[in-house]
Amino acid sequence: MTESSVMPLHMRRVEFDPAPELAAARDEEGVKRIKTVFGMDAWLVTRYADVREVLGDSERFKIAPQTLARLPGAPEMTPEQLAKFNAGNLLGVDPPEHTRLRRMLTPEFTIRRMRRLEPRIKRIIDDHLDAMEAAGSPADLVSAFALPIPSLVICELLGVPYEEREGFQHRSSRMLDMTVPGEERLMLQFEARVYMEGLVRRIQADPGEDLLGMLVREHGDDLTTDELIGIGSLLLFAGHETTSNMLALGTLALLRHPDQLDLLRKEPERIDGAVEELLRWLSIVNSGTTKVAMTEAELGGKTIAPGDLLICALPAANRDPALLADADRFDLVRGAPGHVAFGHGVHHCLGAPLARMELRIGFPALLQRFPGLRLTENAAQFRTFSIVYGLSTLEVAW
Repeated sequence: MTESSVMPLHMRRVEFDPAPELAAARDEEGVKRIKTVFGMDAWLVTRYADVREVLGDSERFKIAPQTLARLPGAPEMTPEQLAKFNAGNLLGVDPPEHTRLRRMLTPEFTIRRMRRLEPRIKRIIDDHLDAMEAAGSPADLVSAFALPIPSLVICELLGVPYEEREGFQHRSSRMLDMTVPGEERLMLQFEARVYMEGLVRRIQADPGEDLLGMLVREHGDDLTTDELIGIGSLLLFAGHETTSNMLALGTLALLRHPDQLDLLRKEPERIDGAVEELLRWLSIVNSGTTKVAMTEAELGGKTIAPGDLLICALPAANRDPALLADADRFDLVRGAPGHVAFGHGVHHCLGAPLARMELRIGFPALLQRFPGLRLTENAAQFRTFSIVYGLSTLEVAW
């Protein structure tokens, strides 16, 4: 059995690109009937306009409950377990519950608030570049740079002891790995929750200046302990996996496109547009949350019935010719307006300003420190079966 035959269609890639069969699904059908990894029928939504419509309408298309979208092979949860797991999970609830939770968190992720973190992020990046330089060429960019930097940033932001990172990094990568049995992935979710519960209780007893401490001090009466655990778990999980894979995969993309790399070196003021184009072109998050139709809807010429599941393929949507001409080409000049790499609608990524800041600082710092940065032979190992696409290793020399 080939890898592509067992991989869900929306996750299939050929290095940087959506697999040909995924692009064909977008170009020929737009909305296609598929079998999910849960063994259920669903509609795969692949075109840019349709993806924005589904993600942007939380009345007609709500988040599918975990009773519908369960990990394959995982046992069913009791209603009480589901309630605990969903508490505080912004990706597991719709308005008005989502609105209540997000309103408390949004002030911590404003661009203005992120700018206060900028000097610390620069220091973290410089420290890791110093260590890379001291250790000498070659180096694995994933373990030396791309993974530790976002991990340290999110740990400091949340109030998570950085020395505990190995445990949560291991759990996160296993939870995202589609080859790991469903039972094990569910147990890892329980382990992650037990870890965060211990941390939250420590912070409740002595709240600091970090984000979780702020939530306890300012919203302690409005948030249950389960909600604080859910918020902390999601932000820790999302805050390092996504940005770390963007740093590694983005560096590989630039090194594989020397004309774009040269342009960025000569005109470093293009970094904002380069980051947006990398986000669009790489689209490391394969899909938004699984949705369920609440009413009959017309989408891409297909009739969606109430109760039907929908999965949005973000990489296919971001390469849609209707979004951009020659959308399969990596071109940092255009700045990729309107991409859906961070999702769309009420569940648009809360941490987008932080991710953008880390990427805008990280890429130029790396390229400036190592002007001769290059790939070694067989440098890149892609994380093909992961829910968040990226690299497990990237060996570079200088």
